[in-house]
Amino acid sequence: MSNDSSVDRIADRLRVLAAAAPPGSRLPSTRALVQDFAASPVTVQMALARLVAENLVETRPGAGSFVAHGWSGEPPDLSWQTRALGPLRTRANPVGTSLATVSPDAIALHSGYPAENLLPGRLVRASLARAARGPTALGRPPAGGLPELRAWFAGELAHATPRGTLPPTAADVVVTPGGQSALCSVFRALAAPGEPIVMESPTYWGAIAAAEQAGLMIVPVPRGTTAPSPDDVARALASSGARLFYAQPHFANPTGTTWTLDEGSALLKVVTAHDAFLVEDDWGHDFAFAHPVSPLAARDTDGHVVYIRSLTKSLAPALRVAAVVARGPARTRIHTDRTIDDLYVSGLLQTAALDVLTQPAWRTHVRSTARRLAERRDALATLLRRHAPGVDITLLPAGGLHLWVRLPDGTDPVSLTARCAARGLHIAPGHEWFPTEPPAPHLRLSYAVADPARFRDAVDILARELAREGG
Repeated sequence: MSNDSSVDRIADRLRVLAAAAPPGSRLPSTRALVQDFAASPVTVQMALARLVAENLVETRPGAGSFVAHGWSGEPPDLSWQTRALGPLRTRANPVGTSLATVSPDAIALHSGYPAENLLPGRLVRASLARAARGPTALGRPPAGGLPELRAWFAGELAHATPRGTLPPTAADVVVTPGGQSALCSVFRALAAPGEPIVMESPTYWGAIAAAEQAGLMIVPVPRGTTAPSPDDVARALASSGARLFYAQPHFANPTGTTWTLDEGSALLKVVTAHDAFLVEDDWGHDFAFAHPVSPLAARDTDGHVVYIRSLTKSLAPALRVAAVVARGPARTRIHTDRTIDDLYVSGLLQTAALDVLTQPAWRTHVRSTARRLAERRDALATLLRRHAPGVDITLLPAGGLHLWVRLPDGTDPVSLTARCAARGLHIAPGHEWFPTEPPAPHLRLSYAVADPARFRDAVDILARELAREGG
């Protein structure tokens, strides 16, 4: 049995005892709990610490653990904050379903992060240990990021830059604590509150939330089969006066679509003609199954593309390291925003990330992970087609972590998601990825987290609950 499950069992038992006893009642001793649950004293202490944090239990050194005394006074009056804060900038719950924490026994098809066994765990742990012994473990790094890591990000783009095009340099790079912070800085730095931003629809829920939090007005354009129509983007930029167009040209979250080279070139021409910026979110760069990603930023000559590449999903969620690549005054404004917001990114994390990225084993890991993800994609898609005929897979993505599926008209994805969760299957309702009303019901299903051996159970649950919806 895992340590986490033992902590959960002990904590659950203590909650029941605390709820049934008056305040001040003594709870079982650590020794008794160790014997009852065949657990270590450390595990018992972890369970007690959890309940202390919940204000259910209080511990007294040398005396034991007791049911905490509840607050008997008047509840605080926080209504004044409603008047003081005014309207919401973002929707009531801007954090997507993909970040929900679920039981270890659940089937997780909702998450936006790969399973631990798809991460380079050995490389990351060894690199963190080496970084902890070096000077960056205690020192303050440059505000824009370690020069060596900035050079690595620039070099990645330089490899894809066509001959005759000036490649980016380390001076064009700003290291950020994750891709989400990069989006927030780019939106704040390059547009003022109240100004418009054009976005594909559907698109990444975190980008929608970041734009709303920055006070921007989202102007959606339909994504189309693979990319939005250049004419639609041109009209949106012209009619709104927007200076920003946010897009995911490769393995878009949630749809998995990828722009062709011609589509990318056409959209870059549109952005250039309108003196605008294309914010290229290359979140899935390391999850290409067959052909390597060729970022639009590598073909940009005049600073119209602001490029974001995150390492969080491919290295480890704990290594929140990403970068923005931009040229000219745009880069200066983004750098200023990041410096004001965070001052700098942990030098230890930057050093560890660079250590992993520059080892030969990193490339081997990327190729292996891509192969395994492709196998997972095919396995889940095959089961859906055979056993969930009401689910329409919009396409098989050439990379990334998700399948985007359409449900029968009239299906309520929120109700369906809740019923599946009650049966131990966690999925993500598609409306979270639309900046306005969704035109049809969808789900995003991740094949990167759950054990593939449980895919059949997941599909059976989904099919049964979908049948109930139709019945």
